[in-house]
Amino acid sequence: MAYSSRLRQAVGEVRKSFDRAGIEMADARFAQHGKHDTDPDAPLVMVACSGGRDSMALAAVAHIVCSSMGLRCGAIIVDHNLQKGSGDVAAEAAQRCEVLGLNPVMVRNIRVQETGKGMEAAARQARYEAIVDKAHNLDAKAVLLAHTEDDQAETVLIGLMRSSGIDAVSGMPERFNRDGVLFLRPFLALTRAQTTGICEDLDIDWWDDPTNGEYEDRATVLPRDFPLRSRVRHSLLPYMQEFNGGNLKSHLAQSSALIRADKDYLDSQADGVAKRTVSCESMKGVAASYGAVQSDDVLAVRINAVQLSHEHESIRWRVIVRALSILDIEASSRHVQAIDQLIMQWHGQGPVTLPSCYSAFRKNHVIRLCQDS
Repeated sequence: MAYSSRLRQAVGEVRKSFDRAGIEMADARFAQHGKHDTDPDAPLVMVACSGGRDSMALAAVAHIVCSSMGLRCGAIIVDHNLQKGSGDVAAEAAQRCEVLGLNPVMVRNIRVQETGKGMEAAARQARYEAIVDKAHNLDAKAVLLAHTEDDQAETVLIGLMRSSGIDAVSGMPERFNRDGVLFLRPFLALTRAQTTGICEDLDIDWWDDPTNGEYEDRATVLPRDFPLRSRVRHSLLPYMQEFNGGNLKSHLAQSSALIRADKDYLDSQADGVAKRTVSCESMKGVAASYGAVQSDDVLAVRINAVQLSHEHESIRWRVIVRALSILDIEASSRHVQAIDQLIMQWHGQGPVTLPSCYSAFRKNHVIRLCQDS
């Protein structure tokens, strides 16, 4: 069949994503003309599929690309059990992936436990855990996520509402590693309209999640009991696009890519400084440098305040956040700035109180982060 322009672009974006991630052809014969069968033990790429239009389009395109490179292409569908009939939705998504030719295709049934951060965050955490576990079991080279340019624009706006600084507007990375599994987002340059068109081109059915507000008779403004992302998608972004008079979604997504380059540079600099200025006290009483000990074995974290005082504040704050993250302390910007005061304007003041019964106390040139007990 002749590929539409949007399908050709999608194929190109997946190929570029594979190239950047170092995913190569399984065998030199796939560079030659003609049809070649994929080996049963060829490297495996998995698609995280919800059954929606974006992930169904990605499943189809990924299968096309993987077949041309001699790679196996599979799919994993996670049933969160949060909506009535979710099992049927997952089973239908799996059947559609199988019809497309993906193999293996599997459904993971999970139970989402509220952790105090909201059900949306809890579901995301449980979903990633299930995908990572299966990717490890199958020795997958990568897992593909179907986030689009629209998702990126929504993420930037949500970041502005919930946080501050360049991290808030840097959006989602095209590539990241989670617990030893490589995740790729090859569709960040494609719009939701394009993924819808790809499904139509290939005669693929999809499922629309009702909590995303995807129904024809919806009001102009979604009720507040809908998830924030749905309200941003259907109420805020359309208003802003009309007000702006241009393609605001594309502008937000492209800006986030430029900002992410700045963020990545600052993060790399902060990592180097953290290795020189942050150390850990393990449960066994052994001191270890930053990144050299598991967080569940850390009793306290030490920051060399004198050495860190010579760095720019943007680096200092990032190093402080890294020190807090070792102990899984979810501190606010107010806590970070208070610890920075212990570095830059210390005059014998008392400890900084942190969440989860932790505190930061300076003695001489060292700031120690530990639980109060």
